[in-house]
Amino acid sequence: MRVTLAKAVESDAEALHNIQVQAFLPSLEKYEDMDTSPANEGIEKVMDRITNPQGGFYKIVLDDVLVGGIRATWKEDETRMWVGPLFVLPEYQGKGIAQRALNLIIEMFPQAATWELATIAEEERNCWLYEKMGFAKTGEHKVLNDKATLVFYRRIG
Repeated sequence: MRVTLAKAVESDAEALHNIQVQAFLPSLEKYEDMDTSPANEGIEKVMDRITNPQGGFYKIVLDDVLVGGIRATWKEDETRMWVGPLFVLPEYQGKGIAQRALNLIIEMFPQAATWELATIAEEERNCWLYEKMGFAKTGEHKVLNDKATLVFYRRIG
């Protein structure tokens, strides 16, 4: 099992959008976070991520199969990177692919002093993964609705 990242280009937008919707649809249905869920975003948002010069949007490829995407963008001072969204097709989840993709993106930007991301606090597997990879809760959170709260994480180096 070989996981690689490849920079997304405009012709990848439709495929990435379809995978993003499939990956986030279960949490959208569970938490009903209509305004914030990537499953509810249009293809234009994916295109914006692909063309944004402040970082990069990458395809996650398992062997030769496109299975997900990951975006890393510089925050205002260009020492902090924001990761998100990170998504993998449901049938490939739980196989270490997201962990490998996150490690690869961190290796791509060694000049980043800190890495930041957010996830739904109620998604215990996501929280466990990020904490396992050295991310710590910042204490910041944002209530999305009565079913879901975003929790923010930071990793130094």
